[in-house]
Amino acid sequence: MTSTTTSPKSSAAPAPKSLLASLNKTAKVKEFTKRELVDLFRGLGSMLRAQINTADALKYYSHGLPNKTMVEALARIREDINSGINVHEAFRRSGRFSETIVGLIQAGSDAGQLHHAFKSLAERMKTELYFSKQLKKATITPGCIIGVLLGAFIVSQVKIVPQVEEMLNGVGAKPDGMTAISFQVSHFTQAVWPVFILGIIGTAVVIARSTHVKNLILGFAMSKWRLLRLLIMSMRQMTFISTIRLLHSNGINLAKSIRTSANSVPGTPFYDELRTAADKYEHSGVPLSTAFAKFTSVDAQVTHMLAIGEKSASLDAQLEMLCEMYEEDSQNHMNAFSAAISFVVLIIAVMLIAAVFIGTFLPIFLMGPKMMQSGI
Repeated sequence: MTSTTTSPKSSAAPAPKSLLASLNKTAKVKEFTKRELVDLFRGLGSMLRAQINTADALKYYSHGLPNKTMVEALARIREDINSGINVHEAFRRSGRFSETIVGLIQAGSDAGQLHHAFKSLAERMKTELYFSKQLKKATITPGCIIGVLLGAFIVSQVKIVPQVEEMLNGVGAKPDGMTAISFQVSHFTQAVWPVFILGIIGTAVVIARSTHVKNLILGFAMSKWRLLRLLIMSMRQMTFISTIRLLHSNGINLAKSIRTSANSVPGTPFYDELRTAADKYEHSGVPLSTAFAKFTSVDAQVTHMLAIGEKSASLDAQLEMLCEMYEEDSQNHMNAFSAAISFVVLIIAVMLIAAVFIGTFLPIFLMGPKMMQSGI
């Protein structure tokens, strides 16, 4: 009688297949930068206005483009469009564009105003890029200046001041007063500076990698500094209101426009608030202004202008006015924020320079007479 047995090789066969399948999973691709998108949407919008179809516009734009990643993505989008896939779905399948961008492309395509959608996207990306650049300029440059001065202070306390102390001890001069305090500060700095530097690096890494920690720190700073809160709130509201306006003006219904606009402010309280307001507006029948007033933390002027738009059937005009208003507010708050940061950096710079000077040269000036007497 023949018995049927399963060989070890055949029983172990599925494991390598599952492993290969997991390895062959498509990794999440990186979205294009705002600067790349501004140039792309400008080019596509201008060609579509010249009555060039979308597939040909993608072909012409990618011809000679130095960014090979974008060339490949645009080629795939063009192939999908030529195979009969909708324009917005082709852009979505590339994985290189956010849902907000895809939603606006869909709105423009459905309304037969795709060139206007691309133009609006380019203008919005340009505005976001400008404010992002201004914010980085107001924070990164001062941070680098403070870092360099802090490094100079640590070097002076770890390398130079000990040499001064050794020189004074060599001539038998006993430090007193400010000189003794300066040497004590040097001893303390020598003991804690490695821990201090590692702490700064670790904190920076945690903030950079953890959105939750970043939001906690930003929320705390916004609660303590009114100017920062006004700046962040105005920029966030400008972002999602401009998205709502772009989508609604291109034929997308208001509830869907609000939900899509939430994708432009991910990781913020507005994300969940906007989606809740959209659901209440769509399913509960409450007015839009009431939904925003009850379920979001937007400014009172937003709900007031929305109420005017609903009553006078001029919602698009009111949304446009709000966009312009918050853009001006963001610019004013950005200027005030930059001035405040510059002043703080100046104060810190003066303090660090004074600390380096006092810690390094003051002991020599104060102990000079004692050194001369010791020499006599």
